[in-house]
Amino acid sequence: MKELRVLNKYFVKYRWHFLLGTLFVSASNYFRVLQPQMIREALDLVVDNVGLYQILDGFTLQQTLFQSIGKTLLLFGVLVLGLALMMGIFMYFMRQTIIVMSRLIEYDLRKEIFDHYEKLDQAFYKRNNTGDLMARITEDVTKVRMYLGPAILYGINLISLFILVISSMLSVSVELTLYSLAPLPLLSLSIYYVSNLINKKSERIQKQLAFLNSISQEAYSGIRVIKSYVQERPMSRYFESESQNYKVKALSLAKVNAFFFPLMLLLIGASTIITVYIGGLQVVQGKISPGNIAEFVIYVNMLTWPVTAMGWIASIIQQAAASQKRINEFLETQPEIANTETDTTSLEGKISFEDVSFTYPDTGIKALKNVSFELKPGQKMAIIGRTGSGKTTIADLLARMYDVTTGSIRIDDRDVRDHDLTNLRRRIGYVPQDVFLFSDSIGQNIAFGNRTATAEEIEQFAKYAAVHDDISRLPAKFDTMVGERGVTLSGGQKQRVSIARALIKKPDIVILDDCLSAVDTNTEKQILGYFKEQLENNTAIFITHRIYGLLEFDQIIVLDDGQIVEKGTHQELLELGKYYFELFEKQRLEEAELD
Repeated sequence: MKELRVLNKYFVKYRWHFLLGTLFVSASNYFRVLQPQMIREALDLVVDNVGLYQILDGFTLQQTLFQSIGKTLLLFGVLVLGLALMMGIFMYFMRQTIIVMSRLIEYDLRKEIFDHYEKLDQAFYKRNNTGDLMARITEDVTKVRMYLGPAILYGINLISLFILVISSMLSVSVELTLYSLAPLPLLSLSIYYVSNLINKKSERIQKQLAFLNSISQEAYSGIRVIKSYVQERPMSRYFESESQNYKVKALSLAKVNAFFFPLMLLLIGASTIITVYIGGLQVVQGKISPGNIAEFVIYVNMLTWPVTAMGWIASIIQQAAASQKRINEFLETQPEIANTETDTTSLEGKISFEDVSFTYPDTGIKALKNVSFELKPGQKMAIIGRTGSGKTTIADLLARMYDVTTGSIRIDDRDVRDHDLTNLRRRIGYVPQDVFLFSDSIGQNIAFGNRTATAEEIEQFAKYAAVHDDISRLPAKFDTMVGERGVTLSGGQKQRVSIARALIKKPDIVILDDCLSAVDTNTEKQILGYFKEQLENNTAIFITHRIYGLLEFDQIIVLDDGQIVEKGTHQELLELGKYYFELFEKQRLEEAELD
């Protein structure tokens, strides 16, 4: 139960649901326990009057006695029905409180997990796969809800019914009560043993289910790769193999439960036999009435489901504990990027890197080594280099997706770690190299950068990104759904929608990470024309493999193996005659061939 303690805060929050539910359960069981007592009275009435009825055989009083007994039994029958009705009413209310409470907590828990996921940093998402994240917020939360609802409901029901039933039994005969309940200690030992088995098996099942989710998610996301390499059958066999593994684990748990429930029924059956036998002896001795035997048999059978449910409840609790343990592992993970400030002021745009070195925490790869440069407000800089040279790392550090290993990054003469993280990212327009679009309309994807943007603004920034004409040719225009990850759009269209999404924020600093790699020359000229005019007063960093002749950069740096190997203006780097010069000449020859 230690893993489930984290849920106690929700019980405090919904204490009135819990307390009223407990009250309704107890009230329902109170009216339930009264029913066997009415049956006892009715049976004793019949037994006590059988002899008198036979004595009056042939007399007119016999019929009168028969009618009197009949009316009394009818009254008892009406009382039993009335008690059953009251029991049903309170059962309805107990479900409306405890089960509703479980649904409310389920909602809160999912929201808490989702909010926590959003706070975690990039390193966390590189360590954990999407399928496992999804399994914990769906399957594991569902297992926990079964504990919060049915398990607690039937647990309270079991406790209150036990107290009421056993106290009623003790008031009749202590000896018969002890005999009737003799098998229960054996039941407790069985539950203790089986619960441990269930806990271990449940944890393995949940891990395997998360793995299945991961396989499915990767297969669906990479379906084009699977089809292009004709790997449908191998992937299907792999999934079938892992599904078989899951089935074996699930059947193993089912076998434990299949053994457990008949054992419960056997022990309850033994209690009933003992009750009839010992009770019969006590009736002969005159200690109890025949109606008491019937009352005890009903009490024992009344305990059949609650006692049998102990195994089921134990199974649910153990599965919930295993699931909550997996949830707690992520909830206890704290983001390495912490926000310690609150600020809403705009940024001037001054950027300085001071001997910045960075090593990725998840891989140990040293991406940057003693990188230093400075940009004044409104200046433009290009970062050029081969793949893996550390260009994108600079962008991630500026947006504070990671913190530097050594050195410091300063924006407006303040360490980036001293800025309000939310405000910092809101003021930076970042177009990443790996474009991601949501499964929504094109208009909503652009407006993601500014939730208050009007339809006119969305269209205007689509024009700035040179994607407005493409959108206008679509049947639903800006209401066109782009599909998962923007799969219905071309690579160039996705890049331009991503540019519009970043620019509609009207950021103070713009970072463009190779965002024009999939567009043609004419489209590139349109976008660069906008950049030249509209971003004149914004600090901008262009990460690219190309040299843009339409843009004038105040500073260009060339990275190689995480270090700055060339630095200066366009003309200065050409005069050096190194990598930048070679790239410029190669690009110039390619453009000449195209012309």
